[in-house]
Amino acid sequence: MNYIDIFLEALSAERGRSQKTLESYESDLRLANDAITGGLMGADANALQSYLSGLPEKPTSIARKASALRGFYKFLMIEKIITTNPAANLELPKRGRALPKFLTIDEIDLLISSAGDIRTSTRLRAMIELLYASGLRISELCELPMTAILGDKLLIHGKGAKERIVPMHSGAIRALDKWLNLRGDDASKFVFPSRGASGHITRDAFFKLIKKCAVLSGIDPARVSPHVLRHSFASHLLAGGANLRAIQTMLGHEDISTTQIYTHVLPEQLRETIEMHHPLSNTKVDNK
Repeated sequence: MNYIDIFLEALSAERGRSQKTLESYESDLRLANDAITGGLMGADANALQSYLSGLPEKPTSIARKASALRGFYKFLMIEKIITTNPAANLELPKRGRALPKFLTIDEIDLLISSAGDIRTSTRLRAMIELLYASGLRISELCELPMTAILGDKLLIHGKGAKERIVPMHSGAIRALDKWLNLRGDDASKFVFPSRGASGHITRDAFFKLIKKCAVLSGIDPARVSPHVLRHSFASHLLAGGANLRAIQTMLGHEDISTTQIYTHVLPEQLRETIEMHHPLSNTKVDNK
């Protein structure tokens, strides 16, 4: 009996599991099964630890493989297929977290302005404005349905099928309205439709356009990407005094610790301000 297949079938039935996640789990488990003598069903804790320790990969990749193993054996325990979990005490590699890269406000303005020099400028400007105004992920932007537009807000279906509502500022609303007027009565359900198989503009297509904008702006294209705009959105909000919890909600982060990394890219005096006034800070002072 192939327990990897059974586990993957159970995983695919869970709400919010993407096809990409399933493919990663399958690849990681099959590679481990082939590499470990006796396969995963015959492996003990030492075999699993030895396998992970011998992988010549980055810590993040090894941590992902360890996560797949832990999920697999947890499933086997729940189903009472095994009585001892060999992955229970796996030592995961330490994961260094790189600080997010972001653009200055002036560079964002240059990038938006340069969209006017692109053939599809109205659509492109609307997309850049929305990324920076609402902190969307690139997949959320490209796959944005018309039904997501709620006046001056957007209803976003993010990771894990979780919904969140994010606001748009007046500039983004104007850019979006201008694009929608040009888009007209297109029958597509997507805000940014395409004739391709997906029905919407692809990540790669937008990536190439924004790189072209960077060149036209005089900004190193290596510093510009859709995710950099998302980072810029969060960093600039935090620098302007926005509440960390509000930023967490708008970004769709499940854990506040993911959002807190933005405090590390701010100048020292801004970090001090947050530490003094943020309600979750342990160093908050009494200003009475």
